[in-house]
Amino acid sequence: MSYSPYLLKGQKALVTGASSGIGEAIARNLASSGAAVVINYHSEAQEAQKIVDDIKTANGEAFAIQADVSKEDQVKAMFSKMLQEFGTIDILVSNAGIQKDSAFIDMTLDQWNAVIGINLTGQFLCAREAAKEFLRRGVKPDISCAAGKIICMSSVHQVIPWAGHVNYATSKGGINMMMQSIAQELAPHKIRVNSIAPGAIKTPINKSAWDTPEAEAKLLQLIPAKRVGDVEDIAKAAVWLASDDSDYVNGTYNTICRWWYDFVSRVYREWLK
Repeated sequence: MSYSPYLLKGQKALVTGASSGIGEAIARNLASSGAAVVINYHSEAQEAQKIVDDIKTANGEAFAIQADVSKEDQVKAMFSKMLQEFGTIDILVSNAGIQKDSAFIDMTLDQWNAVIGINLTGQFLCAREAAKEFLRRGVKPDISCAAGKIICMSSVHQVIPWAGHVNYATSKGGINMMMQSIAQELAPHKIRVNSIAPGAIKTPINKSAWDTPEAEAKLLQLIPAKRVGDVEDIAKAAVWLASDDSDYVNGTYNTICRWWYDFVSRVYREWLK
């Protein structure tokens, strides 16, 4: 499935953590749907520039900018650069995220703070800056019926406990409540805020779960559809949430996972034993 190249025509988007994986796929799909895109990255400058070059080759608009989204000054500078180059922002996809796994009793404060800083505080900082511009500019009816759209990248682990990943699961649970609270507060201003909660998706961050035949076979036992998700599955959902086709969707988390019910049922059955 591909969207019309005019679906997001005239809109300006920022995707954080866009140099690889889900973020890259979202950035490419937003661009192919007509949006001008800012590719945020932390350390993969060459990869980010390659995405920019590909978008420009396809007659799209894009540029890359380095920023650590957990740092307030860097987030403000990133938005300032975007407004300077593109004039405004219509779509924010807060995708940047990391994992630093450890048994709970061995987890250091640095591991905790690093994950909370990028995954949760980073989304707060970016959403706040985007909302300021949405409120300043208001609705542009010829562009979109919303004043702005914020898409928060969460995870099924916002509701499924994950032993050995307490910092990650906590950050995702926080994203869900932050998203809903922001959505409630900004809805009167025609600003939509939603999240995407991916399940098992083939990305570098969870490579160990699928990169060997044995690992993938174990994972597929939890997936009735017998297919591990692809980054394109998430990107298509992001484009829809960024478009006016989802204008009545606000304050929701969208679980993109063909194994959700089966997995949760198994988890609860294990707890009941």
